[in-house]
Order: sequence, then structure tokens, then C-alpha cells
Amino acid sequence: MNIYRTMYLCSIAALAVAAVAAQAQRRPQPEPAWAHAAWMNQSLSPDERADLVLKELTLDEKIDLIHGEGMAGWGKPNQYALLGNGGAGFTLGVDRLGIPIIQMSDAAYGVRSSAMNGRYSTALPSNLGAASSWDTDAACQYGALIGRELRAQGYNMTLGGGVNLTREPRNGRTFEYQGEDPILAGTLVGNRIRCEQAEHVIGDIKHYAVNDQESGRNEVNTIISKRALQETDLLAFHIGIEIGNPQAVMCSYNAINGDFACENKYTLTDVLRNQWGFKGFVLSDWGGTHSTEKASAAGLDNEEPGEVFYGAAYKQAVQDGKISMSELDEHVHRILRAEFAAGLVDHPVHKSVVDVFGDLAIARHIEEQSIVLLRNQNHQLPLSMSVHSIAVIGDHADTGMISGGGSAQVDPPGQPTARWGQHVWFPTSPLKSIQAMAPQAKVSFASGSDPAAAAALAAQSDVAIVFVNQWSSEGMDLHDLTLPDHQDDLVAAIAKANPHTVVVLENATAVTMPWVNQVAGIVVAWFPGSDGAPAVANVLFGKVNPSAKLPITFPLSVADLPHPTLVMPPPHSEAAAPVQRHVLTSPTFSVNYDEGVKIGYKWYDAEQKPVLFPFGFGLSYTTFRYSGLKVTPGEKPTVTFMVKNTGSRAGVEIAEVYAALPASANEPPKRLVGWSRVALNPGESKDVTLSIDPMYLSIFDEATNQFKMLPGSYTFMAGGSSQSLPLHGSVNLQ
Repeated sequence: MNIYRTMYLCSIAALAVAAVAAQAQRRPQPEPAWAHAAWMNQSLSPDERADLVLKELTLDEKIDLIHGEGMAGWGKPNQYALLGNGGAGFTLGVDRLGIPIIQMSDAAYGVRSSAMNGRYSTALPSNLGAASSWDTDAACQYGALIGRELRAQGYNMTLGGGVNLTREPRNGRTFEYQGEDPILAGTLVGNRIRCEQAEHVIGDIKHYAVNDQESGRNEVNTIISKRALQETDLLAFHIGIEIGNPQAVMCSYNAINGDFACENKYTLTDVLRNQWGFKGFVLSDWGGTHSTEKASAAGLDNEEPGEVFYGAAYKQAVQDGKISMSELDEHVHRILRAEFAAGLVDHPVHKSVVDVFGDLAIARHIEEQSIVLLRNQNHQLPLSMSVHSIAVIGDHADTGMISGGGSAQVDPPGQPTARWGQHVWFPTSPLKSIQAMAPQAKVSFASGSDPAAAAALAAQSDVAIVFVNQWSSEGMDLHDLTLPDHQDDLVAAIAKANPHTVVVLENATAVTMPWVNQVAGIVVAWFPGSDGAPAVANVLFGKVNPSAKLPITFPLSVADLPHPTLVMPPPHSEAAAPVQRHVLTSPTFSVNYDEGVKIGYKWYDAEQKPVLFPFGFGLSYTTFRYSGLKVTPGEKPTVTFMVKNTGSRAGVEIAEVYAALPASANEPPKRLVGWSRVALNPGESKDVTLSIDPMYLSIFDEATNQFKMLPGSYTFMAGGSSQSLPLHGSVNLQ
């Protein structure tokens, strides 16, 4: 904790010096000419205000609004480079009209590149980790924290908000997303965006759409049916947009059925705007623009990070009559509208110091709710604080916990900006946190680099806690789902030496576990963030009763995946590079998602494949019983049942509801349609009532191009995981 205190005090001191200097030089400033302009009337709608500004713009000012001005390390700096805030990029404003620059930051699980600004950022648990809480309030806290810290660092737009479904768990960015189910993922990302944008930053949802692997992401053509597309990834985006009302959508690198996502008329115009009524703007992923006229006509509003297609080339196309002025005005209107709707104009950014300790407490609390207890043989956990000896084993387990890489990477305090592909460990020490929880115990450490020595230490201890890690990053995919660096062998050796072995996973995605039946306990900590170690210790020792549940399935083997062999780009392709440095007019290879709607648990259910741990699974230190299911038909069917805490500890049960559609729907055996977090004291019972959105019971009909419910018998199931559903009830609908 000392390093956080030092960073905080240094930031306060720097701010104080700056404030004194500013005060000494401050002079009364004349009121800007635009202060009382018509578009500054906050009683007008964002659309009305945007239209008023649009009438004042020159052609060059309009062009400036539809492209970025570059980012550090990407191309040659331009004349406006010094106006950037050190983030991923920025788009010029119109100073003479009071329209601010849009300063963008990668902020998947915290504000990136804070060290460049000499500032501190809180790293929250990974997005996938936080999704394990199934908690909309936690998602809101997550977004609000990032929104506040963005503004404190001088940014007014986030590039977080990832919601691509876990169709391919080896995807290097799985940790940035919200899991495999569209309803869970969309609901959580929507609540994150809703509260993030309430801090007066532009919220973003990405990567639109089916950007489900990193290998060849710049060149891959995703082949998928409209029905599968609509019922999976697009459904997650639709829910997220309805709840969060983001003012920006980032289109992805990949092509979708032949057309690159950033020039795909079906996804950008037919679906996003015409079907869903999205009013914000679409920006490209960095280097994801492939054309001028086609992209513009399809609905791309803003090219990032530079102006290969939406600068001089776009201006010339307008002057030549190849792109109409009205088409350009539509793009500009959407961007201006977003600035007004998100509050950028009315609430200008002023740099400040973040609440370091307050935000650390939020990050720790979210991590406590996100830790999944997968195994607890013979009630090994929680550990007694009077335990005599504990062996803490694992790479960096004495000093830190690992985080996810790529554009999501948050800088640890006191360290320079992390290089691409570098493993970054946050200074949150499992060893010290465990020592603090058991001050009377002998707590010893071994890195595991010498498995024999580590096993010997474990054999001499009452309990062995093994910390293992699985790092991943943007721009790469995992070869498989095994632990790297022979960590499986280490766990097996420790378990053989001590039957009271607990494994703590610091993981990006699902992990295979050849040692699963040899250990007493398994705890999934994910990438736990800035203050993860105390949260893990609180769960291990029972100060916090775990309540989280898996947002993805853990398969037995990659052989059980829909695509056991990852489809790779052609030899000598640049597609494996982190960013696209060349321009393609068409994709170079394809991935055919012929499994259709069968993602995650739906695949394993439909194919009758056993799994290591199912979607929605997670243990507690107490037990729960379900009873009394009742289904009431109606425009929104309701499902009611009772949950009782049958154990001796207070706890929270995530009660899950699934539905089986009529056979004529030709769907997987069941789908998640709702859930509720139920807090219960020992012996307490509560009724749970869930109103089911008809869309969640519908299929996408390609003939009519819309979702529809089929008449017939619907079976509703309730319980503690996708494979533990003791309550069933059927009802005829429509």
C-alpha cells in the first residue's frame, strides 16, 4: 500500500504547485463569443443543438470532425499532435464555436497510459472477472469509477465497453469481454456504460461485431448466418445499447460475410441505425477503415486514428460529387450530437487527482464479488485464522498479481508505460495479504521455479496455496487452454505432497485442469486489479463469502470446442500484427461459424459434451435450496420461486432462470433468460420473481427479418447453474 500512498501524495503536491502557479497568473478572461450562442441552450435536445452548430461549420471543419489526429507511435506526428492528451487518439473540436476536442483513452479495466501523464489509474478486475459477479450495481460502479478517472486525467471519451461473446475462448482479448451469454454480457456492459457516461464522457461499445479471435483479425472474414449473428453477438450489442445508450460504437477489424465491419451496410445501417435506432456515431477500430466512399455510405462516421480515407480523400470526394454534402452532414451531426448528449460541451474536463484509496476500495470490493469458488473438498475453505503453517507458492506470489495486456493495459503505480507484449504485475502481494490474515501462522514462500523445493515446503505446511497464472493480450490468441510454463506439473507436485492444497487462478479465460481431482480447493481470481491480493485473502479466510459464478464454460479440453483447431491467417500475412499497417480491399481468409447459435453452454448442451465446470457455476461457504416454481403467462411471462439459505453463514445466491423453447424453434436445449442476486441470512427464505422479456424467448426469423416468439410449450428452469436446475415448469405461450 505504501506505493499507492506515495503516488497519491506526489499527485497532490504536483496539483498544488500547479494551482498556485495558475492562481498567480490568473487574469479575468473575456467571455467567449459562443457563450450565449443558440446551441448553448441546454433546454434544446442534442439533435437540435447539433443542427445549429452544423449550420456554422465550414467544409474543412466538418472534415476535421470525421477523423482522428493520430496517436503516439502510429505514423508521423501531424501539426496538431501537441493537442493530444497522450491517449489512443483525439478528434479536433471547433474552438470558435465552443465544441471541445474529443480526447480518447483505452479504458477497458482502467485508464491506460497514465504514466505518460505522470498520473495514477486504478486497475479494476478484468471485465470477464467482474462479469462473474452477475451484478448490475457492480457494473455501474465499475463504469462510474472509470468515467471519473478519465476526466481526472483529461479525457472525455472511453474506448472500453467490450462485449464480443466468448465464441472462441482462446481469444487473447477474452478478459476484456463479458462472457459467452448475450443476455448476461449485454446487461452488464449496458450498466457499465450507463454509469460511465453519466460522468460526462462519451461511452463506447465494441468491437462491432463478431471480432471473436485475434489471429488475423485485420484480414479474417467471419462467415455466419443472419439468424446466428442476430441471436448471439448482435443481441449482446443490442441489449447493451438499449440499457447504456452509448454515444459511440466501435466497428471491428474483421469482415462479416464478405464486407469489412467498418464498411458493412448490413450491420452499420440496416441493423444498428434502422432496426435499433442508434443515434450516436460509429468510429473505426484503429486502422480498421478500408475505403472512403463505401465506408461512408455504409455508415462509418469517424476514422481512427488518422486520416487515410476520411481526410483529404473524403474532402475531394465531396468536391467531386462522389459523396453528397448531406451524407457528410449526417456523419458530422452524429458526432456533434454525441458531444452534447454525453455532456462534453456543458461539462468541460478539468484535470484533477483521483481518489486513490476510495477507488482502490471499490476495485477490491468488485474483486471480492468476482472471485469464483470452483472446488472445496471436505470444506477446506475458508481457512482458519489459527492455522499453524501456510506455504504460499507461485511465480510473483510474494510481490504481485498479473494483468491483461494490449491496449487495455493499465500502468502499475510507479512504473513506466508497459511495452506491448510485456507481462505486467500489479504490486498487490498475496504473500503479505495472507500473512496479514493469519498473523500467528508461519507463512513461507516458494516461487515454484524449483518444484521439488516447493513440494518439500508444502509437505511441511498445514496448507499449501498455489498461485498460478495465464497471461493473454490483444494481438494474440492462446495456443490452448493449459497453464503455461509447466504450472500444471507444479500443481500436481504440490498436491501430491500436501492433500490440503488450494489453487488460486490468475487467469484470462477458461483453464483446463488435469489436477482438478487432486487438490482440495480451486479459486478463480481472474486478473484481479490493483488491490486483488487482499480480496483473495478475504475469500480464502472467509471474511468474504464467495458468491460469483462463471460467465463462461470451462471445457475439459480444446478438442471439445466447436473449432478445436484455431483458424490461422495465411503464411507471411501481416494479419498477426497488433495493428493493421497496410490497406486491404478484401479479407484474405475465412472462419465459418457453422455452429450458429450454439455458443458456450448452448454448444455443450446441444452436443451433449461433458465439461469441467459449467456456465453459471460457483460455490459458496453456505448452501441454498430452491422450491415452489410457478410460471404465469402474459405479455411478459413471470417466473416465481423460493430460495432458502440452508447453511450456517449469510451468503448471496445468484439464482438463474433458463428457458427451453418449443421444438419448432430448432434451438439449443436451453438459454439464460434472467437471474437475481439473492442475499440471505442463515435459515432465511425469499421469494424471487423475474419478469421475462419476450425478446429473450424469441428467435430471429430471416424471412421477416425480425425476432418473433413461436407459439407452443415453454419450459422454465431455475437453479444455481446451467447444469443444476432443480425446478422446472412449463406453460403454453401465444
